[in-house]
Amino acid sequence: MTWLVADDWDSTPMGERFQALVDRPGIVRAPGAHNAMAGVLAKNAGFDCLYVSGAAVTASMALPDLGVITLDDLCFVVRTIHRATQLPLIVDGDTGYGEVLNVMRTVRELEDAGAAAIQMEDQVLPKKCGHLNDKLLETPEGMARKVAAARKARRHLRIIARTDAVQAEGLEAGIARAKLYVQAGADLVFADGIKTPEEFRRFSTECGAP
Repeated sequence: MTWLVADDWDSTPMGERFQALVDRPGIVRAPGAHNAMAGVLAKNAGFDCLYVSGAAVTASMALPDLGVITLDDLCFVVRTIHRATQLPLIVDGDTGYGEVLNVMRTVRELEDAGAAAIQMEDQVLPKKCGHLNDKLLETPEGMARKVAAARKARRHLRIIARTDAVQAEGLEAGIARAKLYVQAGADLVFADGIKTPEEFRRFSTECGAP
């Protein structure tokens, strides 16, 4: 039935529900959903977590993935998917929509919209799609400050720190950044640009977080 009909929805905070999935053995399967209908289709197919891609949301507006959508644009999409599915949503928050105070506002707005986790990347504005070359990175310390601010602002939202340093600066730099972000308060880390199973294993082992 549509979300207009009241159901006995799980009142557990979405961040806690997402953490329970992470803590289970195995892989958390999170297909992309750029709107509510896509989310419902994924839920009906048996998935219990969704990923709201910034690139997909941007493309649905016929725009390039270059950091041109607003926080309000993203929150509207997150809210509609949340209402329709009641599944934990991993939301691509790009660079956090600004600096430290902006990141704190982003965290609270996404939490209120129904997000379970925010993924923030260490690029500078204007950001680029992760598949493009010549990405410019925030300093490690600058990104760590954003992560710490997100941690301070969140109530239950999980924080996923993404680094693009592997492609731009090498695996060692990516691992060093990931460790710093975990120390700053990231719950999980995501490294873009890792290519081999061996690199994945090493990164996962050394970074200190899922």
